[in-house]
Amino acid sequence: MLIGVDHGNKQIKTVHCEPFVSGLKQSVTRPFGQNVLRYQNTFYTLSNERIPYRKDKTEDDRFFILTLFALAGEIEARGAYVAEVQRVQLAVGLPPAHFGAQVERFTQYFGQRGMIEFEVQGKPYSVYIEDVACFPQAYAAAATMLHTLVDEPKAVILDIGGFTADYLLMKNGEIDLTSCDSLENGVILLYNKVRSKVNSELDLLLDESDVDAILLGKKTKYPEAVVRLAELAAQEFINDLFSTLRERMIDLRYCKVVFVGGGAILLKRQIEASGKVGTPFFVPKINANADGYEYLYRIDTAGR
Repeated sequence: MLIGVDHGNKQIKTVHCEPFVSGLKQSVTRPFGQNVLRYQNTFYTLSNERIPYRKDKTEDDRFFILTLFALAGEIEARGAYVAEVQRVQLAVGLPPAHFGAQVERFTQYFGQRGMIEFEVQGKPYSVYIEDVACFPQAYAAAATMLHTLVDEPKAVILDIGGFTADYLLMKNGEIDLTSCDSLENGVILLYNKVRSKVNSELDLLLDESDVDAILLGKKTKYPEAVVRLAELAAQEFINDLFSTLRERMIDLRYCKVVFVGGGAILLKRQIEASGKVGTPFFVPKINANADGYEYLYRIDTAGR
């Protein structure tokens, strides 16, 4: 079974399941509640408090445990549960700037586990990850629509994620490897800025989900001053990101720009209002990277 997992700093995404926060709680005794995972005599539950940003996700086992939650969720979503060993081909990704330095370590992190036995809500799973493939973020998210960019003299793929904003430049359908990078300009930085300003200026405490609700235009009970401050900070964030790209000789006004990632979905209004993007195109699926990982894996293995 091929399963793509997008290990975001903010959320874990797969193709068929709802995203969940990249946060864990660990216990040596079974905790109360739903969705309890047991692995090697330790219990884990998902948490709305995400793991602090880390450039290298292989430093400990937390992202591996989050992957087990993702695998169980995908197996159930596909109606593919079996009592015997489930053989899995795992497709994952890394930011373009980290890809060369981390790809070997990241694939080994998942691929050298042998037989993996765990339980979710007492239901046993036996998984053997028989193959791991890693692809660049942003490129993977746009992979299924790359055929539409073949005739574009220049196009930019911009993936606004939790901690990074990854960009790729394409010319006539081919990636320009000299113009791809990862900027530490993800929405987590925006969250921190909004929460800090609201706390200091209005003496109110927000969490990241509150900021999401405000920027998505949902009804909240917060005063208009909070909404205005969050909206202003979001617009400044987008304008600064585009200015940073311009400093790197990426001018978004005169090319097609493909926006992917949860941050792009969250900040769609600010992107359109910036006046700095000539032809924006939004990939609406928040799980576009996970979908792209599976797509690229099938292409890579088609000739094997």
